[in-house]
Amino acid sequence: MLATLVQEPFDRRGWVFEEKYDGYRILAYKEGTQVTLLSRNSKIRTHSFAAIAQAVAMLASATLLLDGEVVSLDPTGVSRFQRLQNLQAPPGYAVFDCLYKDGRDLRDQPLSNRRAALEDVVASTDKHAEIFLSARLSDNGLKAYQIAKQNGYEGVLAKDASSPYIEGRSGYWLKFKVHQEDEFVVVGYTAPAGSRKYFGALLLAAYDNGKLVYVGKVGTGFSNETLAQLHKKFQSVVRGQPPLPNPPRERNVTYLAPKFVAQIAYGELTADRKLRQPVFLGLRDDKRAQDVLLPEGK
Repeated sequence: MLATLVQEPFDRRGWVFEEKYDGYRILAYKEGTQVTLLSRNSKIRTHSFAAIAQAVAMLASATLLLDGEVVSLDPTGVSRFQRLQNLQAPPGYAVFDCLYKDGRDLRDQPLSNRRAALEDVVASTDKHAEIFLSARLSDNGLKAYQIAKQNGYEGVLAKDASSPYIEGRSGYWLKFKVHQEDEFVVVGYTAPAGSRKYFGALLLAAYDNGKLVYVGKVGTGFSNETLAQLHKKFQSVVRGQPPLPNPPRERNVTYLAPKFVAQIAYGELTADRKLRQPVFLGLRDDKRAQDVLLPEGK
């Protein structure tokens, strides 16, 4: 189940407001002591997050299907995707939904019932635990937004407490952001200049009405090691022609097939749909390029 982006924070009777985490969305399947962790694009991540899988295996229920976010926290307790990419600290699993428990399919139950079932099996609210409950910020959406802003969270997830769990994006779950951060498709890179090696900047795009739209380039957020690793990854998808209909007027560009998805922090998306002050945070392997939409269209 996915949340739809809205531009302004709001308050609404019968809704709950949770911290929006910045990590990998993961479903955790438990049958007895066997656990499988599955990403949003159906990649098995059990071995990648073995400690989390072990923590799920220790939960009391014989069968479970949990939904949550694998995160890495900075010293202030804020989840940071870049820390997760760089494995700067052991990750944790922030769980926010329970779809199946002890032989019962809960997806048709209201969220309030599913949360109660979740709290029966996961008691911890300690963000430093390997598995913990997602934080409910406030019963008031506007106050939740202020709490998120004060703490430096990415944003707020607003959920209709009476809603069932349905696959895909809907109006039952909404999100509003505090910090601008989104995924974009890497469509090329510029040649390096000066002492820099491998490439200068990445060209970024997103889909709008089924077509790739160029949104600008990002040249910050890279270490020398990252530059080398990315350059090596990109060589398998180099192509002679631009993968988008209106390519930028840039010299010495190497174009890439639209396969790789980058997580980007930025100041804003301007009126002419260009990123202001973008910073590269990492590549995502849990999302397909064709699912990356312009932020205004999410």
